[in-house]
Amino acid sequence: MPSTKSETVRPPAVAGRFYPADPGLLRRDVQRLIDAAGPVSEPLAAAYIVPHAGYRYSGHVAAQVYARLAAHRGRVKRVVLVGPSHHYPLRGTAAAPYTAWQTPLGEVRAAATNAVGSSRLPHEAEHSLEVQLPFLQVALGDDIEVTPVACGMSQTPDTARIIAALLEEAGEDAVLICSTDLSHYHDLATAQRIDAATAEAIKSLRPREIAPQHACGVFALRGTLAWADATGRRPRQLALATSADAAGSPDRVVGYPAFAIERPGL
Repeated sequence: MPSTKSETVRPPAVAGRFYPADPGLLRRDVQRLIDAAGPVSEPLAAAYIVPHAGYRYSGHVAAQVYARLAAHRGRVKRVVLVGPSHHYPLRGTAAAPYTAWQTPLGEVRAAATNAVGSSRLPHEAEHSLEVQLPFLQVALGDDIEVTPVACGMSQTPDTARIIAALLEEAGEDAVLICSTDLSHYHDLATAQRIDAATAEAIKSLRPREIAPQHACGVFALRGTLAWADATGRRPRQLALATSADAAGSPDRVVGYPAFAIERPGL
């Protein structure tokens, strides 16, 4: 029997919590964040690292990436999204078996993949990839497709090979988005020290130095860095902040990164 719409379209799981559920308010908030970060005129990078907390906390950091993508609206047709599985214990990687993802701004088409198997379970309640979608809709418009992939416990070379396969399958007009936050729930000074060391490991392409407790998307992040190293690309830091820089207490903060991964000299 054919699937029903409810089975093939993934509904929002965190609208009204991580970002506004009202379409008008959501579009205004995202556009405001992108406008505050841009305009930015620079070559399109092959990949970016972005955070995935509630917009009030990490939206200004994520906007550093999406302001750069907005400058290439019409060029980017496919976005490969990789990030953690917070709620489901996952080994290896799992694509999402949906034809579209619903947000308050409408549906985002999902492109099927033959590079990795799919499972609904890691994606049903997951926010790390969902929160990227309204940013993508505002920055790039409605004419995009996404391939969301959850990355659980895995060996870095295996994840890097899967990322390479996903990007080859997606074609020349594709961009990789790696979704991760950094350290969690330290005081501000401790968080800044830990996150600075993680940022150096990212910039120096040293994925083994990033501990699981220092990046909640560590397996996707390590794989992204190994892929970057293998393809001659290097991360450039765009922003590094914590929840205390926005609306949070300095006693228990979460770190947020933004990086562009590009070829040297661009």
